[in-house]
Amino acid sequence: MKTITEDRAAFLAEDFRRGFIDYCGFRARRVDSGLFESEVDIEERHRQQDGFIHAGVMATMADHTAGYAGFTTVDPGFQILTVEFKINFLKPAFGRALRCRARVIRGGSRVIVAESEVFDVRVPEKREEEEIELTAKAMVTLMAVRREKLAPPSRRAARAVPKKRLGPRKGP
Repeated sequence: MKTITEDRAAFLAEDFRRGFIDYCGFRARRVDSGLFESEVDIEERHRQQDGFIHAGVMATMADHTAGYAGFTTVDPGFQILTVEFKINFLKPAFGRALRCRARVIRGGSRVIVAESEVFDVRVPEKREEEEIELTAKAMVTLMAVRREKLAPPSRRAARAVPKKRLGPRKGP
């Protein structure tokens, strides 16, 4: 796998936090070729009705972190899109933070396969060191697409709306 420059790693770490991911509070921890790690400090909004960390938070983290592991393996002119992902939730998460480690397990010029592991970071009572438990594992299939081949959403929407015909319809 090719190495990435410090500038590229810094760009990807910053780019990782845009949009919905920024709202979720995810941040990059480590960026290397074929590897991306992220973390989120858990707030009440991340929990479901029983107090556990919501599965949607873990799935989003696993998918997005895998996508950025894929980004570390392609040239800057490419976008990474998730084609498919499957996640197994191994145990409930309830700690103070989540950490995710994603790595590319099969690189390619178009299709990239990555795996993500999501860890629950807990600080048990009467202990000072953290306990880290594997709580979910995902397999993510990604596609590398040249940036210029992806139309912005506003242009795609305009193309999808059929033009109204004026006058009577011709033909059978």
